[in-house]
Amino acid sequence: MLAALASALDGSGPAILPLDPALPRPALAKMLTALAPAVVETTEGTWHPHLPASGPAAGVQADTAVVIATSGSTGVPKGVELSAAALYASATASLRRVGARPGDRWLCCLPSFYIGGLGVLVRSLVAGTDPVVTPSASPQVLAAADCPHVSLVPTQLRRLLDAGSGPGPVKTVLLGGAAAPAGLLAQAERAGWPVVTTYGMSETCGGCVYDGLPLDGVSVVVDAAGRIHVAGPVLFSGYRLQPSETGAALAGGWFRTADLGEMTADGRLLVRGRADDVIISGGSKIVPGEVEDVLATGGGVADVVVVGVPDPEWGEAVTAFVVPADGGKPPDPEQLRANVRDALSAHAAPKSILVVPEFPLLPSGKPDRAALRELAAARRREY
Repeated sequence: MLAALASALDGSGPAILPLDPALPRPALAKMLTALAPAVVETTEGTWHPHLPASGPAAGVQADTAVVIATSGSTGVPKGVELSAAALYASATASLRRVGARPGDRWLCCLPSFYIGGLGVLVRSLVAGTDPVVTPSASPQVLAAADCPHVSLVPTQLRRLLDAGSGPGPVKTVLLGGAAAPAGLLAQAERAGWPVVTTYGMSETCGGCVYDGLPLDGVSVVVDAAGRIHVAGPVLFSGYRLQPSETGAALAGGWFRTADLGEMTADGRLLVRGRADDVIISGGSKIVPGEVEDVLATGGGVADVVVVGVPDPEWGEAVTAFVVPADGGKPPDPEQLRANVRDALSAHAAPKSILVVPEFPLLPSGKPDRAALRELAAARRREY
């Protein structure tokens, strides 16, 4: 993978489309049909996928080095085309921001078919070092790898903290992929973890805002509707074979994200959550991320995810899944609801609070909100 990426970046090899080798066959077939690669390489060999009746699909744009597959809002996979220039700009700005020194190595414990893991590989190539690639993060892995820099998602950091792990040789933790609960960040700070929260997505070559401040060359604005827009050299070139989707997302050098946010008085970006995750309950719009922030600081909560579940009375019922800090002593649900009522509104207070030992996760390490919605709906049907 690293060699193929290096060749794609310097132009000596073709653009690459990294895919999860564990994808079920129907999901893989759907991905290949939508993104139409010319050749598929696996550990078993190389083969050419069946071409559509209309003939071979168009090639990628001339400067594209990597296509990252994402799930589209309509269920149709989207291929985010990233140029070598954008990937280099992202990696260079990231290394500069964290103060990485020549020869510093990165620990890669995120899948390279997602932008988080791929970004670690690009930063390693730009830094002229070989990354230490491992399928997971653990105290033993951190100690043995002896890498000063690592990218993690909140779930990985939570597990390291639960294991009583300190940062060891790590000098920078880029934490992204999902919103980090305030309680998790506070616990990490107390344990001495050098965490840098990041915001970004495949379309911005990964994290482009560190601790609320855009990387060098990146501009961020929030429009009147609260939607976050990003501009700069890290932007993607377009969605593969989807010109209408590209036109809707890119305009005038700006990328219209699917996220809501606001700018603080000191010029930092505060991300509220995804626009398509907004819950409409009793006619009120509720941003799950804001409810999660309140619940996470209420005491006794290790982690929390808030989703909307269809409800005949409210339209959607605000439902919270809580991982307790102490499994033997779950937090008081009435107190948690009161905290939300006091901080936000009565409409935002969860109708249901379900205590779980852990969340179902996507391969990227993010909580699987669709699975949680299904679980909540099933629980409601039981009563």
